Amino acid sequence: MNKQERNEKIELYGRGHDLLMQTLKDIPREMWKFKPEPKEWSVHEVLIHIADSESNAALRARKLIVEPGGAFMGYDQDQWAIELNYHEQSWEDALEVVRLVRKTTYELLKKQPNEVFEHAGKHPQYEEPYTFEKWLNSYSGHIPGHIEQIKNNYKIWRDRHG
Repeated sequence: MNKQERNEKIELYGRGHDLLMQTLKDIPREMWKFKPEPKEWSVHEVLIHIADSESNAALRARKLIVEPGGAFMGYDQDQWAIELNYHEQSWEDALEVVRLVRKTTYELLKKQPNEVFEHAGKHPQYEEPYTFEKWLNSYSGHIPGHIEQIKNNYKIWRDRHG
């Protein structure tokens, strides 16, 4: 990835919270706990997941910056949703976590010299090194991917409930 592509990904990453908030304005709250299928996530669960994932992402970015070559913690996102009872957690707090984590990590990313983006570490879910490029590709698209999931949940709910 060249510098321009990286900067575009960083800017997309930085807009993640705003994109999410814009989407949520169009999604009625009464459907936020609707699950299209028993093993699929509701909008509420997606929001809590995003907060947990973004918190992990922020730590991974900092580790890549400060401790290249280090090992990352993996986690089972579906198990987290079940064991941490995502429907009982505050979506308002989750959105605030996402806002702050994204803001601080975005500001940090913008200040890094080019060579930092060549850093890599060890991730338990990947055999090859977990590069900063892989991190940036994953997390710049994380919220947009979940926005599509939220919109799809709403479409299914609307189709079923009129």
